[in-house]
Amino acid sequence: MGSNAGKTTFRSQHHSSFCLDVLIFFAGTNNRNDILPYGGGFQASEYLMTAVLFVLILISIWMGFYALAKQQGRILLRLDKIDESRKIAGTGPENPSDRTEPDGLPLKTYFPAFKFPDLRGTRVALEDFRGKRVLLVHWNFECGFCESIARELGQLDTSFQERNVQLVLLTYGDSQSNEEQAAEHGLKCPVLLITDEDRPAPFANQGTPVAYLLDEKGRVAAPFASDADRVVALAQQAATREFGTFEAGKHQIQRSRLPGDRPLSESRIERNGLKVGTPAPAFRLPDLQGRMISLEEYRGRRVLLVFSDPQCGPCDELAPHLVRLHEKHSNNGLALILVGRGNSEENRRKAQQHGFQFPIVVQEKWKLSKEYGIFATPVAFLIREDGVIARDVAVGKNAILALAGSGVGASEEESYERIS
Repeated sequence: MGSNAGKTTFRSQHHSSFCLDVLIFFAGTNNRNDILPYGGGFQASEYLMTAVLFVLILISIWMGFYALAKQQGRILLRLDKIDESRKIAGTGPENPSDRTEPDGLPLKTYFPAFKFPDLRGTRVALEDFRGKRVLLVHWNFECGFCESIARELGQLDTSFQERNVQLVLLTYGDSQSNEEQAAEHGLKCPVLLITDEDRPAPFANQGTPVAYLLDEKGRVAAPFASDADRVVALAQQAATREFGTFEAGKHQIQRSRLPGDRPLSESRIERNGLKVGTPAPAFRLPDLQGRMISLEEYRGRRVLLVFSDPQCGPCDELAPHLVRLHEKHSNNGLALILVGRGNSEENRRKAQQHGFQFPIVVQEKWKLSKEYGIFATPVAFLIREDGVIARDVAVGKNAILALAGSGVGASEEESYERIS
């Protein structure tokens, strides 16, 4: 009787039966009398304090693990962005924003012999240019950076002839399209057709444009020019009497200081995308139904402007996420516009394949990409209601989803769940 009275008094003065059950659990017994024997309130209080302390420790450990996992998630998210940015150079035209210099062939090394068809089908060998200096450029007219310097190279033709220099482009694609684009840019040099399988070994792991300057015997005469600016610099030096300064150890090429010319450090080509706070360049382009779409129409709404390409693998990976983004958030102030490349039929097939229901416009070559300062795909810009770029360019799927998340008010960690 005394034991039951003691238990009743303890429960009424302190806690509910749930707390007593907790005490029984941590005491390792099934008998309540073991917890509260004959008025043992002090012993029960000790059990209670132990149980509460143990629960608090468990909660602290769980919160610590949760915070650690959340921080680890942020780190992995940023690593994914970096990885996407690195991979993007291989998914679109060469992105020379990565300033790590490839080694290239050493000076005085003979360039490997080759023999490729020109635009008329005649096979042309490196040996055919012996006795001339040769500016050999790994090229692709579908590359935005190549297109941006093509006319400048064409304008050096007369100077090349005066200096006994032969410009030679090793490019991809069919003869007709290459002939048309060479004529468009004023390029009168030999254009030789190559494929991924037979391109010269020194260009095997390189993008476009990159170049070697060879001497009259076919040997490397200058450090490897690893991007558009350096190709232009090398071309200018080859077209003048003075070679300029070559720092072979650093693989640097300084441009000849022609009247009014700027140094290489002041690059003429925007390559990393327009920066936050820059007014977004206006455009008016046809969609897949022939209707003209302009950025001005979307003033007052946030716009996610995505640059894509029907031939781009990572663009295909991004596509289903864009579909879900449009389905979930098209009515909350965020508009989605996709800028494609190539012809309308290619883009129409991709739109049908992925079920795109948002506007798709087609740019001519890389013209709009050039205005936005980046030639890779997929990339995206978030444009504010007032037509100003809200964030720096997002490169690759993960970065684009994070940017889209910020456009709908999601945090960086939430973006993947909310968008995808």
